[in-house]
Amino acid sequence: MTELLSNYLGGTSVIGSGAGTPLFDPVLGNELVRVDATGLDLATGFDFARSQGGQALRATTYRERAAMLGAIVKVLQANRDAYYDIAIQNSGTVKNDSAVDIDGGIYTLGYYAKLGESLGDQTYLIDDEAATLGRDKEKGVAFVSQHILTPTHGVALLINAFNFPSWGLWEKAAPALLSGVPVIVKPGTSTAWLTQRMVRDVVEAGVLPAGTLSVICGSSAGLMDQLKPFDVVSFTGSADTAKVIRSHPAVTERSVRVNIEADSVNSAWLLPDANANSDSFKSLVREVVNEMRVKSGQKCTAIRRVFVPEALYSLASEAISAKLATIAVGNPRNESVKMGSLVSRAQLHAVQQGLAHLKTQAETLFDGSTLSLVDVDPAVASVMAPTLLGARDPNSDLVHSTEVFGPVATLIPYKDLAHAKALIARGEGSLVASIYSGDSNMASQAALDIAFAHGRVHVITPDVAQIHTGHGNVMPQTLHGGPGRAGGGEELGGKRGLAFYHRRSGLQVTQSIANTMKVST
Repeated sequence: MTELLSNYLGGTSVIGSGAGTPLFDPVLGNELVRVDATGLDLATGFDFARSQGGQALRATTYRERAAMLGAIVKVLQANRDAYYDIAIQNSGTVKNDSAVDIDGGIYTLGYYAKLGESLGDQTYLIDDEAATLGRDKEKGVAFVSQHILTPTHGVALLINAFNFPSWGLWEKAAPALLSGVPVIVKPGTSTAWLTQRMVRDVVEAGVLPAGTLSVICGSSAGLMDQLKPFDVVSFTGSADTAKVIRSHPAVTERSVRVNIEADSVNSAWLLPDANANSDSFKSLVREVVNEMRVKSGQKCTAIRRVFVPEALYSLASEAISAKLATIAVGNPRNESVKMGSLVSRAQLHAVQQGLAHLKTQAETLFDGSTLSLVDVDPAVASVMAPTLLGARDPNSDLVHSTEVFGPVATLIPYKDLAHAKALIARGEGSLVASIYSGDSNMASQAALDIAFAHGRVHVITPDVAQIHTGHGNVMPQTLHGGPGRAGGGEELGGKRGLAFYHRRSGLQVTQSIANTMKVST
């Protein structure tokens, strides 16, 4: 029997009492390890995190917590080779895609370590300026309202998706730990090995107080039941699971704060100033192909809808298809391969079903199934080449409502700016949209017009074509989340990422007390 990975809860390593759920190599099909959370004493573990871990973190300053994050970075950097090995086995990713996850997570930790250092030796944050409520001119005394942010006295339950076992952990855990809130992470089961190994390495290195970082692998049953009023839960995954979380008594009765990142049909929009020879057209083609290839399209921020002027529909189809045809897809162990696997056979079937669903209202512009896969057995591997669809009728309902979580995008023509804006809005809220134009004024207005429906708007003009960070790359300096269908949540965004793990309180005090509080911070 393969190794049963341990959980870390209550400040110690704990093995589940069940047989475990097997994790597989999505390319070779062999069993790797097993995970199991059967029999864990969740109540005691959560209480330990709140009382021991939370108390220890809150006793430190932001600067001291920043040093802890820096120490985590060193631990992870020392074990990068092991993490890359796990990623190729359990996620089926090529090295560059593994870097997006592993090094992206480490970079995010490093960013919040530097941010924490800048916050200094304080244990709370001042929120805006004090507002005067009353004044005694004779005594020279003012009574004011000063808002502050203090760490919540609870635990942060992080329920993550399967696609980013490293970055998904650290982009949530970094601001939580810096805020002074202990973390319990439940990774997506199919790729939990990398998350578990990272937590194990950090816990065993002793760089954090006991109970501040825990991991539970396997079933999520009972986790939400443990949450109390001052706890928070941050979830990334499907809209269906998000509904279950929002309807749980922990949220509806105990008012546990919840952050949701769910489905998103993200857009790429080529503005009408472009032509087939323009830099903007070339940037759009390059970015669409990249977003279909990286992580095999298994990114919550990947481009799903591509909007181009009607006159450029056929030319865009030809240009994108030509580049897709050059991608070597298959076993990531082969150095010629540039696009690896989906994470599991179950995910492969889900993508195939979603693709078939979209095809009822869209034509196939590039058929990935015609490509030869490199060093894989199609009967075993979860490998799938990219497919580009086209919706000549832009009013087709499915292309605006269906997210296929794999290497699939749909090209959609539009008549004019107003038409494009209306079509983009039919996504009912997305994590990100990217805009491509050589006209800065037109691009800035377009960004403002669609910002209400997006957590992030990524504008690519020719002058930044070589330095922009990419449509799908989530940087810790910028907000990650989106309205409506995307879940309504917010993560990262620099210092803004700390707000979810703090409680805002209005202190009504004398101006002198308010001044003292500012000086201390």
